[in-house]
Amino acid sequence: QKSCGKGLFSLTCSHLNLVEKEYFGLEFRSQAGNHVWLEPLKPITKQVKNPKEVLFKFMVKFFPVDPGHLREELTRYLFTLQIKKDLALGRLPCSDKSAALLVSHLLQSELGDFHEETDQQHLATHRYLPNQEYLDNKIMHYHRRHSGKTPAESDVQLLDVARKLEMYGIRPHPASDGEGTQINLAVTHMGVLVLRGNTKINTFNWSKIRKLSFKRKHFLIKLHANLYALCKDTLEFTMASRDTCKAFWKMCVEYHAFFRLSEEPKSKPKALLCSKGSSFRYSGRTQRQLLEHGRKAKMKSLPFERKHYASHYDERQCRSSPDLLTDVSKQV
Repeated sequence: QKSCGKGLFSLTCSHLNLVEKEYFGLEFRSQAGNHVWLEPLKPITKQVKNPKEVLFKFMVKFFPVDPGHLREELTRYLFTLQIKKDLALGRLPCSDKSAALLVSHLLQSELGDFHEETDQQHLATHRYLPNQEYLDNKIMHYHRRHSGKTPAESDVQLLDVARKLEMYGIRPHPASDGEGTQINLAVTHMGVLVLRGNTKINTFNWSKIRKLSFKRKHFLIKLHANLYALCKDTLEFTMASRDTCKAFWKMCVEYHAFFRLSEEPKSKPKALLCSKGSSFRYSGRTQRQLLEHGRKAKMKSLPFERKHYASHYDERQCRSSPDLLTDVSKQV
């Protein structure tokens, strides 16, 4: 009853034996119907009104520009699962060639080396893409090229393809600009993006932003005046509600802290009489701290055992299953 979000998240990461946990988070649907992240420093009972009816989803929260910085095989594997899910739900739009290539790496990881009959049976019963039936031959064509690759090597190659996609790591949030035009806002490692559909029409790098704030359902981006002498230094966007606006603002605060700060921001002392504004802050190691810890510790990666794919296929073909997350890792 008294636990903060950090307690539940830490238990989840402990169960998975996950070291690089700061890249992930627990997402749930709020009472208002919005998808929000469980806040680490806030009591769970103040965030979730009906705990018995809430489903928490363990998901990738921060997408680094280069997944090659991920040190642990388990971390890369969980990123691969996120890409797999985003592909299946149509949340990672890309060309047919890129989609087929990504699925071919998934097949190599799950089934092993190419076998035509096995691939055909598997693709007939497993949905990786919304328009998969048109790409089966292209998927198998690429899978044939990956002979000899281990599941870990397949994960690395899949993430290398994914990071080059235009919509890699982007979660669009519907909004409208000052003229009432429907656009999407998104936050990434580089700053805040404005999109029309899946096309980026503007990028506000962190170095150009002086302040981010919200007022009711209006999201405000204040820019450094000397950089934008020819236009307004404050841009205003309207979102569906105050809750959605505040949730996006919190995401921006966390993204900025994780990717731009050298260490976790310190908490501000509470005002005795009254306080103005939100006390929300990012909690956890920053990306820089994660990378420095990996370099200083020089630790060997934790042993990680991939489960065999549970199916009727020949055992020779069945190397692992990215769908089983129970006891996926063992520490010697």
